[in-house]
Amino acid sequence: MSAHVQPQQMSNSSSISHFLLLALAETRQLQLLHFCLLLGISLAALLGNGLIISAVACGHHLHTPMFFFLLNLALSHLGSICTTVPKAMHNSLWDTSTISYTGCAAQVFFFLFCAATEYFLLTIMCYDRYVSICKPLHYGTLLGSRACAHMAAAAWASGFLTALMHTANTFSLPMCHGNALGQFFCEIPQILKLSCSKSYLRKFGLIAISACLSSGCFVFIVFPYVQIFRAVLRIPSGQGRHKAFSTCLPHLAVVSLFASTAVFAYLKPPSMSSRSLDLALSVLYSVVPPALNPLIYSLKNQELKAAVRRIMTAWFRKH
Repeated sequence: MSAHVQPQQMSNSSSISHFLLLALAETRQLQLLHFCLLLGISLAALLGNGLIISAVACGHHLHTPMFFFLLNLALSHLGSICTTVPKAMHNSLWDTSTISYTGCAAQVFFFLFCAATEYFLLTIMCYDRYVSICKPLHYGTLLGSRACAHMAAAAWASGFLTALMHTANTFSLPMCHGNALGQFFCEIPQILKLSCSKSYLRKFGLIAISACLSSGCFVFIVFPYVQIFRAVLRIPSGQGRHKAFSTCLPHLAVVSLFASTAVFAYLKPPSMSSRSLDLALSVLYSVVPPALNPLIYSLKNQELKAAVRRIMTAWFRKH
């Protein structure tokens, strides 16, 4: 069944009823292959993050700040993967590319909400590692249950406000360059390409605010890690250094994967832009991390690995 719709040329955003998303492939066979790949990745993300949430919620010995923030991170991953992938799978399966104007705005809002919250949570988790290694005697004071709840709430609230601001600003711009998006999900840079050139001041404001928030979080990630590595290198025993590094490396790997792909996707020069590269980068920063991050954390954390193993064993015994 084919449902291709011709791009519309609009004079303003009020006349747009739908957007056209980029097809993942041109041939029917490849579309079905992409559907199967996306299904596999989304199931892996749902299983991995679901197991982490269950393990932390059910394991009383995991009720620590690090695992509390990890539970919140898993929730943001679930929200992220459930926002972009189902529509892409639907389009690949039914050979269509349309998304309604309201659906596109909702997708932009929820993806930004989850992505921004994830970035803020990663910043907070960096602070958790810093206090744990550099100020262990003050860990219980600085990261008590109330402080952790406040920090997590602040991350979600900041993500909500960031998403609301960007979504409202983007969809209030007049659009006069059609309705075809060069991406498999609704993404702000692609929507801005459809807007009229007279709105460049608002575009610049959007970019400036994003840059300030991103760079601020980046500084709060880099500076503590400098202090962490200096403290770890002063630990006399090799076993102590290994234990300290093992708690930091998963977080550092997740931050690097998330930040490097997102920054390169948004800041790469226009001369490097191509359909295949843009598509690959968007998959790397929007689809892969929710599926890969649970594996990264589980491989290096013996407590979490043991808790997940107990849950899986109990489930198999029941069934």
